Amino acid sequence: MKPSAFFWLLIFSCGLSSAQQIVADDIQKSENEDPLRPARAAFYSAVLPGLGQAYNKRYWKVPIVYGALGMSIYTYDRNQKNYVRYRDAYKRRIAGYNDDEFQGLIADTNRLIDGQDFYKRNRDRSMLFILGFYFLNILDANIDAHLKQYNVNSDLSFKPYFDVAPTGATLIAGMQVALTF
Repeated sequence: MKPSAFFWLLIFSCGLSSAQQIVADDIQKSENEDPLRPARAAFYSAVLPGLGQAYNKRYWKVPIVYGALGMSIYTYDRNQKNYVRYRDAYKRRIAGYNDDEFQGLIADTNRLIDGQDFYKRNRDRSMLFILGFYFLNILDANIDAHLKQYNVNSDLSFKPYFDVAPTGATLIAGMQVALTF
């Protein structure tokens, strides 16, 4: 990057950062704000998935949490059972027995190994989904409790404006977002 371009970028960014100062007196705090609410919601969700969502009074999220975790646990269990079926059939064929459930269906033992690997890989992925949905449940409860503490009213506005540049006397289009607390 050229030194002059870096200089103008630095000047421009300093001008933007100084224009966005928030005075502490302008921020209103809600009357019933509990600073431990996010931590409590996350703890409740960690103890029992969905309890943090219920604590935040977001009852519609509880079935989503249980649906995601339940489907992941079901998939894990199904893949584990199929993995054990293929593994046991392979072990019996290696031991010399010909009475496994895949006897008329799968003639080659390499296909049994492929089935084992397939279900083992899907079982491991299902465990990652279980853990992912569990932590997502905790994160959702924490973030939702944080966002409940903010006062969001209908006084947010979007106002386009036109200004005259002091140097060239040309019109400049711009945007302004006004947040009133």
